[in-house]
Parts: sequence; C-alpha cells; structure tokens
Amino acid sequence: MLRITRDLAIDANDIEIGFVRASGPGGQNVNKLSTAAQLRFDTRRIALAPDIAARLDRLAGQRMTKDGVIVIHAQRFRTQERNRADAIDRLLELLRKAAIRPTPRRPTRPTLGSKKRRLEGKKRRGDIKARRGSGGIEE
Repeated sequence: MLRITRDLAIDANDIEIGFVRASGPGGQNVNKLSTAAQLRFDTRRIALAPDIAARLDRLAGQRMTKDGVIVIHAQRFRTQERNRADAIDRLLELLRKAAIRPTPRRPTRPTLGSKKRRLEGKKRRGDIKARRGSGGIEE
C-alpha cells in the first residue's frame, strides 16, 4: 500500500508499469534498451471524494484519459528502476496535490491609507499631464 494522505492510500498492484524505448539523445543505449517507464493508474479503482476527483482531473490535464486513467511517461534516467521510481513519485505527488483543499479567498476592503495613496498618485499624475504643452500659439 502506498500512502498518499492520512485517509487515502492506493494499492501498489493497481499501478501498471510498462517499459518502452526512450526518445532523445543517448546513442545506442536509446536504440537498444527499453528504459522509459510508462505508468498507468485507473482512478476509478480508488474511492475519491468528488472535490478531490475534480481537482485531480484539472491537475492531471492531458495525462488523464477520458476513461479516468492517468498515464505518466518517465524517461529522465538511464535505468528502468530509477524511471519506475520517478514515475511512481510523480503519481503520488499529483495525488497529494489533488488531496489538498485550497483555502477559500476572503475578499477584503482596501484600507483608508491605500485609498488616499491611490488618489494622491492619480492627482499627481493629472497635474503632470495638465502642465504639458503650451497654452496655445502666441503671435
């Protein structure tokens, strides 16, 4: 069991990891070995609260399919083990971020001092603009 939060844990057997060939530079290592890890995790297998599921959908973006499967492609490292660990860490981090409930914003009113400073700045700017240019053409 992989613990995400105090209340949420996922079974390691629910995570499917396959290995594919990595792209990018690396010479013969890239051409011969399948070191890139492709992690697939079906979010429908775990019971998520609706608000957590909505945040997870938003945070995962294109990494989540329409069926609710999160696909993470990890190819940062040269070995399968490190890429596997990296993919699992990224999945857990994504789930932890989704589990954090954002604090609601409380609207505040501007202070009297900030209102005065704003109006003083506007007044100063208006005076500068009023002093521009000449009073007309004199002959």
